[in-house]
Amino acid sequence: MPELSVIVPTYNERENLTPLLEALAETLNFIDYEVIVVDDDSTDNTAAAARSIAQNNSRVRILQRIGRRGLSSAVVEGMLAASAPLLLVMDADLQHDERIIPSMIEKLYRENLDVVVATRNSEGGSMGEFAAERVGLSEAGRAMSSMVCKVQVTDPMSGFFLIRSEFFHSVVHRLSCVGFKILLDMLSSAQGPVRVGEVGYRFRNRIYGESKLDILVGLEYMELLLHKFTRGVIPVSYLLFGLTGSVGVLVNFLLAALFGYWLRLDFRTSQLAGALITIAVNFLLNNQLTFRSARLRGVNLAAGLVVFYFCCSIGLFAQVTVATALHAGGMNWFAATLAGIALGSVWNYSTAYLFVWQVQRRRTVRLGQAYAEAIPLKSSASR
Repeated sequence: MPELSVIVPTYNERENLTPLLEALAETLNFIDYEVIVVDDDSTDNTAAAARSIAQNNSRVRILQRIGRRGLSSAVVEGMLAASAPLLLVMDADLQHDERIIPSMIEKLYRENLDVVVATRNSEGGSMGEFAAERVGLSEAGRAMSSMVCKVQVTDPMSGFFLIRSEFFHSVVHRLSCVGFKILLDMLSSAQGPVRVGEVGYRFRNRIYGESKLDILVGLEYMELLLHKFTRGVIPVSYLLFGLTGSVGVLVNFLLAALFGYWLRLDFRTSQLAGALITIAVNFLLNNQLTFRSARLRGVNLAAGLVVFYFCCSIGLFAQVTVATALHAGGMNWFAATLAGIALGSVWNYSTAYLFVWQVQRRRTVRLGQAYAEAIPLKSSASR
């Protein structure tokens, strides 16, 4: 059994694989290790390249995920597939300096730690040649992380860290698996004190490929914070559904006003017409944002829209009926429309979740006993 499992989540990193594996081989010549490449079905055939390498390199394993995306969930699945007592997470883009891994391992053993973070924000660390705005975004994210993470670390957003397998298994059932900041997820999921150390490193420039940072990555980070802040009581996907629905509310009001006040349609007809168009708007927004990990494309997108309309027809009927009844009973137009929309949104979310995007919610259950007890680690004295 290897002593160290290196978890490398990938998406379109084919060109980086060989340089990364060569760098790890040179650095980790003192330890028995394996590399688990977790690929989200890359369009550049990263998984095929890793599989080809694995045929001649027994240290390399490939876990290819079909129809699923997400760095955090990829890391978790890679760790669950590992058997080593030490788990190291790093990117495949060569921006993480593999030469500090021996120092991270030595520090974990010497100080009997649960986690060692490779940090860009302490002595010996640097953000490299990042643009000022990128550094500013990182600092803002670090400040916001303090809302949910009580562990004092200088770089809670690091994607380069070493943990004990037993610590991972102690928190895995409380993980949100949302977004790309899995370290923050783990630290904020711990129920007891966490023994954390840090090793500084300089962030390298990307050699191949393009940065994955975009507006959706920022949205995923906010999702993680919301999930941890609300302790998972309210599904984050419902909060996002409500956020995108707020855009739909605006569209619904504008269209209802257009049909009712400008085109002189009766109240019920204007409500119906506005809601029908709003359903399509909400579907497209939710496909891109709320349910992006199960995003529908091509024929499935058209089929999903049909199913969405069918599922929402009941919510639409309830929305229009309630709004009309309240308006007829003397409630003003604005309040009656809002009440109908609120009722319909709960139904629409539930049916969309279950039948349109067919998302299976990960439930926290008491399955800790299903894990085998962690294999005792070697002490620093025995190394």
